[in-house]
Amino acid sequence: MATTDPKLLGGNSVSISGTLVEGAKQRILHVQAYTELSVRSLANLFSPPYYMSDVLDQMDIIGVGSLPIVLLTGFFIGAVMVLQTAAQFERFGQTALTADVVSLALVRELGPSITGLLVAGRNSSGMASELGSMVVSEQVDAMRAMGTDPTRKLVTPRVVATVLMLPLLTAMADFLGLIGGYIVASMTLRLGAVTFWHRAIDILVFSDLMQGLVKPVVFGLILSTVGCYQGLNVKGGTEGVGRATTQAVVASSVFILITNFFLTRVMLFLAGHIF
Repeated sequence: MATTDPKLLGGNSVSISGTLVEGAKQRILHVQAYTELSVRSLANLFSPPYYMSDVLDQMDIIGVGSLPIVLLTGFFIGAVMVLQTAAQFERFGQTALTADVVSLALVRELGPSITGLLVAGRNSSGMASELGSMVVSEQVDAMRAMGTDPTRKLVTPRVVATVLMLPLLTAMADFLGLIGGYIVASMTLRLGAVTFWHRAIDILVFSDLMQGLVKPVVFGLILSTVGCYQGLNVKGGTEGVGRATTQAVVASSVFILITNFFLTRVMLFLAGHIF
């Protein structure tokens, strides 16, 4: 028989509301801690010591290590875009516009977004697992005991390396995407090299290049700080390392997609009123 005791019902409602409030507090604390870590990692750039060897190592891991998958993906994205748009342009006899569409889409949107997501999947998870393993094995505590700031030693080099390398990876992905688009366009549409590359380059203006280079900088900051935050806040031993790795990929990818919307809106506004 169902109970109608108001005290019991009131107790359940208090318990549910208390759980929701506690969950909201935990989310706010996570945002606060993440913001503090991000600000400290950037503030470390203005005071010594600087760990340049660590920065160079991370640039090799993030930049050179991510190069094959970024170039391969960029090449086939450009090729697929031509295949998808060629049929529509052929109907109106405007196959030369294929180069315009591929160039604008790659430089403005697909290049930065896809590169950011790929590097997030490869390197943000790697940062979380590496730092998480150091936390579990108490190496981070040993750093603090010896007077070394873990944020300066572990986080800042990864943030700097990612912010520097992601725009370069994006530019190379855009270029390989255009090459892939040209190869498919030349084989399927019989589009000449001069026509394709002339239109692909002339369609771009400064605001397009601005979007294509500013977004990777922001995405690099996001995926590096999220990966480091998840790694430094591992709890629960080796199982916690696995959870932190998964959460780093999911959180950084979602954060990149959400930020991309607002960045695009701001960039389009600036392009229409300033540039």
